Amino acid sequence: MSTLWDNEEIEVSNHLDVPYWVEQDITAGTVAAVIQGGCASGAYMPAVTYYDAGNTMGEYGDDVLDYIHDVGFVLEFDSSEDSWLGFACKALSMAVELWAYSIEDELTDAIEEMLEDNDG
Repeated sequence: MSTLWDNEEIEVSNHLDVPYWVEQDITAGTVAAVIQGGCASGAYMPAVTYYDAGNTMGEYGDDVLDYIHDVGFVLEFDSSEDSWLGFACKALSMAVELWAYSIEDELTDAIEEMLEDNDG
């Protein structure tokens, strides 16, 4: 993960596709921080801020839940335990964290290849 930290300002979208429910200017450093501490650590505030997560889930909620399901997890809304905005934060955080874990190796390889090309 040191490659991601050492090149923290590099935008992921310059190397990989970023889901539309993730901010398109997310950087390698933010991905590393999400992997290390999760969204709730403050690494990715749009997933833990009620306003931002609620807006994102309002627009892309089905896709976020589909992504979570497609990687093998189930997350269901239970109105006796969650508010809508609390659930939005939980779902979006989970999806962003799962996505960050899934791209770590590919993003690291892409950045290392770019650095080699720039040195050579």
